[in-house]
Amino acid sequence: MSITLPASCRLAWWGTSWLRGQVVTDLLVDAVLDDDATHAVAGLTDAGLAGDDATDTLVVALGRLRAAGATSFGAALPVDGDPVGLGGPRGFNTAALETGEAVVVSAAGPGGANVGLVPLRVGAAITWTAHAADRRQLPDVGEADRTLRASLLETAEALARLEVARWRPEVADRLMDLRHRPHVDAPDGVPPRCVDLAARGLQATEIVELALEDDGGAVTAYEIETRRAALRPLERAGRRALVAACSPEVWPPA
Repeated sequence: MSITLPASCRLAWWGTSWLRGQVVTDLLVDAVLDDDATHAVAGLTDAGLAGDDATDTLVVALGRLRAAGATSFGAALPVDGDPVGLGGPRGFNTAALETGEAVVVSAAGPGGANVGLVPLRVGAAITWTAHAADRRQLPDVGEADRTLRASLLETAEALARLEVARWRPEVADRLMDLRHRPHVDAPDGVPPRCVDLAARGLQATEIVELALEDDGGAVTAYEIETRRAALRPLERAGRRALVAACSPEVWPPA
């Protein structure tokens, strides 16, 4: 089974490999677009900084960022209360929180200024809007891995106590079959450990989404909230695993 990464994670992986000369431009574009019709970038100056009104094609914008000294692209998957992958300023954080994802381009522009790219989807098209971005603190790969493993076990135990097999049998099946992770396409240069972590992060978020599609057999507000509370740590751990796996700043040495 293959699952598509969020757009920010695709751009982080393939954009970084492209910057490092490990994939060609055609492969970059195909991978970032996936099933989308087109991607564009708005607000990027000729110098590769945020602050212009122009809109460019993805290839032209990435070329400007590379010429300006970009070294990597990293993903952010923030939600209210857990702005993981963001470092500020407020304008960028607010835009990223509204969308639920963003990309931080490291060392772009004079003096190593970062650029944040926030995607806005309209139908089958995405426009990434450029913002000034600050450096950020991230969970490292080892920390994210350990947290995700612990959250999977804790969530499975909590949902077993809540009789998940009765109200959501498919969720119980997924929790019992964690070895069968989704396949994730990754470019050259992404550490195998990060590819595996991304697959398990996607697996965790899929389990949470499936469990929250409805309220199952819950008959009271208390039961509904208890079940949602059991899933929150796994949702958080899954997002943080994806951010660490898709942020070259914290990748383990090759």
